[in-house]
Amino acid sequence: MERTVVQLTLFGLLLALATTLPNKDDWDIYSFHINSTVTDRYATTVITSRVANRMDESKEIEFHVRIPKNAFISKFRMFIDGQAYDGIVKAKEQAQKQYTEAVSRGQSAGIVSSVGRTLEEFKTSVTVAAHQKVTFELTYEELMKRTLGKYELQIHARPMQPVKDFKIDVLIHEKAGISFINVKGGLSTKALANAITKEQADKQAWVHFYPTEDQQKTCDSCGVDGMNGDLVIVYDVNRDTTLGDIKKSDGYFVHHFAPTGLSRIPKNVVFLIDQSGSMHGRKIEQTRIALIHILNDLAEDDYFGLITFHSGINHWKQELVQASSVNVESAKNFARTIGAAGGTDINQAVLKGASMLNAHPRQGSASILILLTDGDPTSGETNIEVIQSNVRRAIADKFPLYCLGFGFDVNFKFLEKMSLQNNGVARRIYEDSDADLQLKGFYEEVATPLLTDLTLLYAGGTNLTQTNFSMYYNGSEIVVAGQITDNDVETFTPQVVAISGNRRVTFSGTNTSVESTGTESGAHIQRVWAYLTVKQLLEKELQLSGPEKEKVKKDALELSLQYSFVTPLTSMVVTKPPGENTDVLHKPKEGEAPERQANTRTPQYHFRLNSSPIHQTPGFGVMPRGGGYGRGYGGAAGGPPGNPWTPLLIPGKTHLHDVTMKLQRMDTGFWFISLFALIMQMPVPNMDVYEDADYDTVPISHAYSVDRKLKLQRHKPPVQRPRPTFVSTAAATSAPLLHRFLLKSDSASPPLCFDVNGAALLKLLHHPSRELYVNGELDSVTNGGFKKIVVHFTADQHVEVTTTGVTVRVGQNVTHHTGQDPIAVGSMTVIRRDKEIDVAAADARLVILVHQKNGKELLWPVLRQKPSATNMEGILALSPAVYEAVQQASLTKLKIKDQEISATSATAVDYGVVFPLTMNCWLMSAESALQRRLDDFFVAQL
Repeated sequence: MERTVVQLTLFGLLLALATTLPNKDDWDIYSFHINSTVTDRYATTVITSRVANRMDESKEIEFHVRIPKNAFISKFRMFIDGQAYDGIVKAKEQAQKQYTEAVSRGQSAGIVSSVGRTLEEFKTSVTVAAHQKVTFELTYEELMKRTLGKYELQIHARPMQPVKDFKIDVLIHEKAGISFINVKGGLSTKALANAITKEQADKQAWVHFYPTEDQQKTCDSCGVDGMNGDLVIVYDVNRDTTLGDIKKSDGYFVHHFAPTGLSRIPKNVVFLIDQSGSMHGRKIEQTRIALIHILNDLAEDDYFGLITFHSGINHWKQELVQASSVNVESAKNFARTIGAAGGTDINQAVLKGASMLNAHPRQGSASILILLTDGDPTSGETNIEVIQSNVRRAIADKFPLYCLGFGFDVNFKFLEKMSLQNNGVARRIYEDSDADLQLKGFYEEVATPLLTDLTLLYAGGTNLTQTNFSMYYNGSEIVVAGQITDNDVETFTPQVVAISGNRRVTFSGTNTSVESTGTESGAHIQRVWAYLTVKQLLEKELQLSGPEKEKVKKDALELSLQYSFVTPLTSMVVTKPPGENTDVLHKPKEGEAPERQANTRTPQYHFRLNSSPIHQTPGFGVMPRGGGYGRGYGGAAGGPPGNPWTPLLIPGKTHLHDVTMKLQRMDTGFWFISLFALIMQMPVPNMDVYEDADYDTVPISHAYSVDRKLKLQRHKPPVQRPRPTFVSTAAATSAPLLHRFLLKSDSASPPLCFDVNGAALLKLLHHPSRELYVNGELDSVTNGGFKKIVVHFTADQHVEVTTTGVTVRVGQNVTHHTGQDPIAVGSMTVIRRDKEIDVAAADARLVILVHQKNGKELLWPVLRQKPSATNMEGILALSPAVYEAVQQASLTKLKIKDQEISATSATAVDYGVVFPLTMNCWLMSAESALQRRLDDFFVAQL
C-alpha cells in the first residue's frame, strides 16, 4: 500500500490559534504511564498514553504532554490499527521542504511553539475510528544538572482527564551512592502525598506515584480535567575530595567533577541594573527587593560595585568597596531609590563594570560581572555586534559575564551570545510574582566560588567536550565526556588543574579508579557524550560566523541525526497511511522571539494527523516500566523494561543495556509487545550487592466468564491448616523451606531480614475501618514468593490473584481475567498489566508483581498507596525499621527500641523492585525484627 510521509518537527508559533481542539468528552484515556530511569545523572523518560474512542463515529484524539526544556526528544511512535508508526529524525531543511510541498497540495497544519520557563509542550492529534484505540509513546533524554547541591528530575503530569490506570515510576541508579532523595512539586502535597512511595538503597532509589481516579480530581492542581502539575525528584550523590566520578564503557568516558572540602574564595562582583523606562512598575520593584536581599548575603571579605543605567550611568561608588556592614547598608539605601526612566545604554554600562573589576585586581579572589536588563540597547552604541566586540575586548577572558534578561521584550539571543563569548551564561527572568525569587536564586548559584581557571586534562582521551572552565561554584558540578584512544583504559589518565585562592591545586587519579561499566552501558555513556557535544556545539555555533559557524553547525547536525536527537537543527518525520495531513514540528530556541500569546508560558510542539476512518483496531499490551518497591518486606518485579529505547537496570548488573522489541498478535486481537534484554556478558567489579534474577514474558490472551460459584465462601468455617512458624537465626540453616522477608528503613541503612518456614498463609493487610482484607499464600519454592493473593473489599467484592490470572467475584457473579483491560469489581478497580496487577480499593492501592524464579512464577505484593488509618495490621502495614548498629568485637548487635539484639550479616532477594536484586541485610529472629507477636501475621484461611 502506498504510504505518504507525515512530518513532525518542533516548529515556531503558527496556525495553532485557529485550530479547534478535539472534544475530550468523546474519548477515554484508559492508561497513562510515565517511566523515568536515571543512570549516573542521565535521565531517559518515556510517556505512554493509551486512548480509546468510545463514540459511534470517528473522532480526533489528542496527545498533549510537557517535557523539560533542556531535554532532547529521541523517539516518538504511534500504534494505530495494529500498525506502529516510528519517527525518523531528519535535517530540518529536508523536513521543511516536504512540509511546504504538502501545504501546496492543500493539506493543513496545526502547529504551536512558544518558550516557557522550564517546560516545552509536545502536542499531537490523530483521527481514530469508532470504538477503536491508539497508543502514543514519547521518549526524551536529558543530562541532570547539579544546582545548589542537588539534582532535580522534573516530571510534568497532565493527561487531560482522570485516568484509571495512571502511574509514574522513577528508578535512580547512581554508582557513587545516593546521599539523599526527596520528592516535591505540586503533585506531592495534600491529597496526593499519600499516593507517593519512596525507597532508597545504597546506590539505587525508587519513587512511585499511583494516585487513584478520585485523587486526580481533588488535589490543589486537579479538577474535572484531571491533574496538571509537577512531580520533582530531588537527590544528590556521595562525594569526596578526590578527582571525582569517572566511568568508561566501550571506548567512551564521562567524568563528573564536584569535589568537597574546599574553602570559599572571596569574590569581587559588580551589579549592572537597567533602570530604563521599560523597567517601570513591577519589574523595578522586584529588582529592588532582590538586590537588597543579595546585598545582605555578601560576605565581609567580598568587594562589590553597583551601577544603574538608562541613557546614562549612575554610580553608587566609583570603585569597588569592601562589603562591610556600613557599605552594605549604604548600598541598600541606594537600591531603595532606584527609579525607571530613559533609554538603555548597555554598552557603556558593561564597559564601566568591566573597568571597575579590571582596576581592582585582588590576589586569591574571583571576579564576576552581572547584567540585568529588560530591553534592547537604545542609547549610546546600539549596534549589537559592536557592543559584543567591545565587551569581549574589555573583559579579555579575565572573568565571566552573566546576563539576566527580564521578560520577553529583551533580545535574548544578543545577551546569550555576549555571555557565552565571556565564559558566562544568560538566564531569562520571567515576569511573574516570583521574579525577585528568580533573581535571588540565580545569585545563589554563583555566590560561592571554590575554584577558578580550571583545566581538565585527559591523557589518552580524544573528541573531548569542553575542558576549560572559568569557575567552579559550591553546589554545582562540571561534566566532561570524550572517547578513550584505542579504548585503552590503562593509558587513560585524567587530571584536573585549578586555582584555589592563592594556590594552584591538582586533582589526580592517584586514589581514583576509572570504573568500567561494561558494554551493556556503552550506549548510555556514549549518549551522554553525544548529548553534551551537541549542546556545546549549538552554543559554539551561536558565537561564530562564516565558514567556522557552518562547520560547527554541520557537526552538530550530524551528531543529532546519528543519535536521533530532535534539536533546533533537526526534525522528526513519521510515516503514515495515505489520507493524513503533513505537519512540521521542531525544537524552539530560548532566544527565538515567539509570537505573543495570552497567558502562554510554555513552548509547544503541535502537529496534527487526520486520517480517514480506520478498521478494527486491536488493543495493545505493553510491558510495564518502572517497578515495585514495597516498604517493610522483600519483593521484586522481574521482566524487561517496556521501551526498547530506554536503558534500564538489569538484575545482576551494575549497569544498563539496550533491549529489543518483538510484537506478537494474540488470538483475541490483542497485540502483545515483548521486550528482551540483550545482555552483553562482561565481568563487572564490585558485584557483592547484586545477583541475577530470572524473569520472562507472560503471554496475554483474553478474558472470559465462568458461570459458577466460588467453593470457598467468605463466612465458611476456616479450613484447618498447619500454622506457619518464623524461625530464628540459629534455626534458619536447617529449615527445609524458607522465605526471607526484608524490613526496610527510611534511609540507605541495610534492612532487617527474617525467615518464615513453610508454605504459610500470611496476613498482608487488614484495614477494618474500610472493610479491606488482603491475605497471601506462600509458594513451595525456597526464598520464593506467593502463589496466591486474595483481596476482600466489603462483604461481596473479592479478587483472587494467581500467576495464571485474576478471578473476581461480585455477589454470585464470577469472572476470570487474563487480559489487560481494566476490571471493575464493585467499587474496586483491577488493572492487569504485563508482570503486575494493580488493585485500587478505597484509599489503598496494591500492586501485585509477577516474577519467575527457577522457571516458576511467583507473586509479590507492594503497597503503592498506604491508607492513612492507624488501625491497620499485616506485613504491608509495618513501619520502617529504626535501629542503631552497635559493634562488639566479632558479634554485631543492633539497638531497637532500647533493646540490644544479636544480628548476623546476611543477604536477601528484594522482590519489591522492577528487577530483583540481592541486598545485604541484618538477619535476626522474626520476633526481634517485627517487635511483636508472631500470631499477628498469619491467618487460618485466605
